[in-house]
Amino acid sequence: MSLRLYNTLTQRLEVFEPLVPGEVRMYLCGLTTYDLAHAGHARTNTTFDVLVRHLKARGYKVTYCRNVTDVDDKIVKRSAELGEDPVAFAARMSAVGDEDLRIIGCAKPDHEPRVSNHLGEIIAMIEQLIAKDHAYAVDTARGKDVYFAVRSFEGYGKLSHRNIDDLQSGARIEVGDTKRDPLDFALWKGDTGAAFGFDSPWGKGRPGWHIECSAMSLKYLGPHFDIHAGGMDLIFPHHENEIAQSEALYGPLMARYWLHGGFLEVDSEKMSKSLGNFVTIRDVLSRNDPEALRYFLLGTHYRGPLNFDVEKKDDGRVVFPFVDEAERRVEYLYTTRDALTYAARGAATRDAKVLPAIAKLVDEAKERVLTALDKDLNTPQALAIVGELAKASNDLVVQIAKLRKDPAAEEAARGLATAAVAALDACCAPLGLLSEAPEVFFERTKERRLRIRGLDGADLDRKVLARNEARAAKDFAKADALRKELVDLAVEVFDRPDGKTTWKILA
Repeated sequence: MSLRLYNTLTQRLEVFEPLVPGEVRMYLCGLTTYDLAHAGHARTNTTFDVLVRHLKARGYKVTYCRNVTDVDDKIVKRSAELGEDPVAFAARMSAVGDEDLRIIGCAKPDHEPRVSNHLGEIIAMIEQLIAKDHAYAVDTARGKDVYFAVRSFEGYGKLSHRNIDDLQSGARIEVGDTKRDPLDFALWKGDTGAAFGFDSPWGKGRPGWHIECSAMSLKYLGPHFDIHAGGMDLIFPHHENEIAQSEALYGPLMARYWLHGGFLEVDSEKMSKSLGNFVTIRDVLSRNDPEALRYFLLGTHYRGPLNFDVEKKDDGRVVFPFVDEAERRVEYLYTTRDALTYAARGAATRDAKVLPAIAKLVDEAKERVLTALDKDLNTPQALAIVGELAKASNDLVVQIAKLRKDPAAEEAARGLATAAVAALDACCAPLGLLSEAPEVFFERTKERRLRIRGLDGADLDRKVLARNEARAAKDFAKADALRKELVDLAVEVFDRPDGKTTWKILA
């Protein structure tokens, strides 16, 4: 099956055909570094990280560019409030944002251009637009501003599917504006007295928001590339304006496919600082595992709205119920992989006659996941297939234990378990899940849950040891009492087939 993607430009699902066969050039609008990355950023970046992973899994050579907006009026305002130099503040927040995205499994792009490093390209593009009468400079009390003349570009409104006359009726010129038409937008904002600005042919100032992406995508991907992605809130005016700037100079199409992720809502309302429901990635990671957040985000199709529930407990704790549930599912996957690895114990021999139904599911799982992702990144369906494989894998572990009296069949089943481990890894790879060894996941979740619940790991180890000693002494009443103490602390104890006892704190 061919990859199909929903193209905002045409408002329909289309078979994906890159400009150059076998190669994909993709641009994603990245973070503006004036605040911590929030859950909406996590959703957008996770969605398109999966797209990049999937394209590579399907054999494409991908050039992935994700910009950083480190020059912006919000950055100037926030740095002034904090008493920091704007450049240093933007660099600090950029590093924080990069780290947050890395932690939740978003791979580093091939190019991560920053506005502050591309002023030459931005200025050159503005000069070309002026030369072709698509832009004009005007004098203001602050210096010179440069505006894009919207009516000079015939296709304006084609991405957002808005009529230019309708846009005109809702537009107005603010006090102090010197633009010729209410629809025109800034390419350069002059400010000769600004503490944070850059020299240009129009004096000191800063670039407008929209021109930066046109200039940087041009440098790294060329005037025409395959995919431009971002959140649904960027369709208008940001992406509409990018198209106008770029295609005014180089003609259509700037990008063949425009992909947009849906809104993230907190308690059924759009996330907003003004509403007091602003949830950062770090807020979630203080409570939940990074892969739990990722699993949760992928559980809803990327173009639909995603509700992020926040629950405030009587003791003052803030929890995220849906992410808690996602963490339990991720833990189930890691537990399954761990059990499979132990059951396989390196066996490679397989027999098609042994457990054929499980074998069929194992052999087909990877392609089924990729086929689901071929359908406009249907991550919920892909996760459902991973869940089926995990259930079958656990059934396989049970069957291996039952085959101990038949060494040949047991060996063949253990060989199937080896294949199941590989299949589970292959199914999770394009989703960015199961990215760690199980012991790493178990250790990091244990440490975080101990901290959240205020428990001491050494004390729990002592209780588990005392319980095992009581069992060995056949003092089952004491052993049961100790187990109940652990259960009351949300600690689950496991007696493994190899005689070892482990414990975990429930999510």
